Amino acid sequence: MDTRPTLLVIAHGSRDPRHAATVAALCARVRALRPGLRVEVGHLDFNAPRVPRVLERLSAEGVRDVVALPLLLTRAFHAKSDIPAVLREAAARLPLLTIRQADVLGPSSLLTAALERRLAEAGLRPGDRRSTGVVLASAGSSDPEASAVIAEIAREWWHTAGWCAVRPAFASASLPRTADAVRALRAEGVRRVAVAPYVIAPGFLPDRIAAGAREARADLLAPVLGPAPELARLLLRRYDGAVLAHARGDLAALSA
Repeated sequence: MDTRPTLLVIAHGSRDPRHAATVAALCARVRALRPGLRVEVGHLDFNAPRVPRVLERLSAEGVRDVVALPLLLTRAFHAKSDIPAVLREAAARLPLLTIRQADVLGPSSLLTAALERRLAEAGLRPGDRRSTGVVLASAGSSDPEASAVIAEIAREWWHTAGWCAVRPAFASASLPRTADAVRALRAEGVRRVAVAPYVIAPGFLPDRIAAGAREARADLLAPVLGPAPELARLLLRRYDGAVLAHARGDLAALSA
């Protein structure tokens, strides 16, 4: 019997059917990279199965150890409050099941690599880099820590990747919006502006990012990260980190 903990990927969920389909494709890629690892998906809202139902089923099937991995790019409200509360409630009802929450996905050089993959797929050539300004467009959060992380990722990407500029933008909660960031780069004389959505799956906020890019006439709009191979490897990196932390005694199980 495989004694590795089950990986439970926790997605936010969306009314947009493309969201769940994208999460499913990403998890399929994770399974292909790690044959034999059990990978399940649970949603916080909108989609089935919900996280509590998945954990109940796993416990009933005899699973005893779960690594719950938030499919989130920043550590904001869902990672700090929402998800831990759901997992603690499940742990109280399922005493035979050990549940540990892994780190969120970002920041990571693998995410930057996935962003660059998507920009290349959208038509950006290596020789365009020096004359291109990039708008790093995230969903946005009311949590100042999360917004600061996006701004720091933009600064680091600019320093290390050779873009003429990289600016953060947000689809909600924080400013600037995507269209405003595109216009600001134009006003500074940037010849080519590309919008790189720092989001995993399609939905309402990614659509808002795309609309802002079109409104301000960005030269290039990359697709969402989706099931990029770099993203699949990052999920496994976070899973392995949680398993190793547990072995060292650094990651405690959630309890009521």
